[in-house]
Amino acid sequence: MRNALIVLLLLASGSGQTRADELSSNVHLRGDFNNARLRFERDGVGHVAFIGGSITEMNGYRPMVCQYLQERFPKTKFTFTDAGISSTCSTTGAFRLEEDVLSKGPVDLFFVEFAVNDDQDAMHAPRECRRGIEGILRHALTHNPKMDIVVTYFVNEGMLALLQQGKQPVSIQAHETVADHYGVTTSLHAQEVADQITTGKLTWKEYGGVHPAPRGNAIAAGLIRNLLEHCWSQPLNPKAQARDHQLPEMLDPSSYSNGRFLPHTVATLGEGWQEGIPDWKEIPGSFRSRFANVSCLYADHPGAELKYSFEGTSTGAYVLAGPDAGQLEVSIDGGKYETVNLFHSYSKGLHYPRTVMLATDLKPGKHDVVLRVSSGHADGSKGTAARIMHLTAN
Repeated sequence: MRNALIVLLLLASGSGQTRADELSSNVHLRGDFNNARLRFERDGVGHVAFIGGSITEMNGYRPMVCQYLQERFPKTKFTFTDAGISSTCSTTGAFRLEEDVLSKGPVDLFFVEFAVNDDQDAMHAPRECRRGIEGILRHALTHNPKMDIVVTYFVNEGMLALLQQGKQPVSIQAHETVADHYGVTTSLHAQEVADQITTGKLTWKEYGGVHPAPRGNAIAAGLIRNLLEHCWSQPLNPKAQARDHQLPEMLDPSSYSNGRFLPHTVATLGEGWQEGIPDWKEIPGSFRSRFANVSCLYADHPGAELKYSFEGTSTGAYVLAGPDAGQLEVSIDGGKYETVNLFHSYSKGLHYPRTVMLATDLKPGKHDVVLRVSSGHADGSKGTAARIMHLTAN
């Protein structure tokens, strides 16, 4: 069964003539993955986690990688954590990392995927791409310095066009800068797909689009298999010991490396704000079932105020922004109110999960925040609602 899986992944990735120990040119290997191997092979246990957007959440490359690891180490007791949430970008990933991944226990092997969502969902500038992915990598390695990590770059049509022109999409370039700085291995799946399409080995339709078909996901899983088999091609040295990955200086001191959700109890709710589960049956717009029972802080009356305090340099709100999403007016430490828009282009028919930053680059320390529902709203929005799943801080 294991051999059949490996043959499938080799053929799907266009690497049918590559030896098991020969590394693909579309893998940037920065490490030996010995720490994970020691856990799997010597200790007989392993915690493997995945974080990303819908490409991670779907039945795609993630279960293929899980199957490969189970068959590579048949006696190992694995725990697999799926922290893929559709539509979420690396900013949201940095703030939900603690709750969705690290709270499950030390991770031995960690797979990260946010290049597509940083591009097409969040439409991040380079700084925001770097702050999100650096926040994830640094926080993860601080939690467990022995954690081995792979960052994979998936692809959409716009990114594909750039790659075929010899250009790097903004999100991939930014993520690669951070990964290289931290010595984290990257799988250039997007480039592999572009190469195969350019040479006629693959079409975009065969690949499956933004949410890859089985063949497309097998290409991603095949590159990961390739890099791990390359690292694990020789017998494990009996004297091998796990080693900490060293943390360099931060590329951006304002990256979300201390990103976290704040409990609802930090908030003082003024008139017009409520805590609980919104009555979704009475609210126009579709929403995903994973959010059906999530308690929110919510209001839709202009002028309604919410107050809270936090320690750090930045704060935001992880919201469900639907057809009636409005705007928040934000005051930090008694300062001037600034308007933050909650509505997203994908909000027109969907209560879309996104993290909006309310304030960044503040001086370290305690800050007092006032949120006020605005009477205005963005073009396309049909209301002034705010539904906050989590306040965030860094």
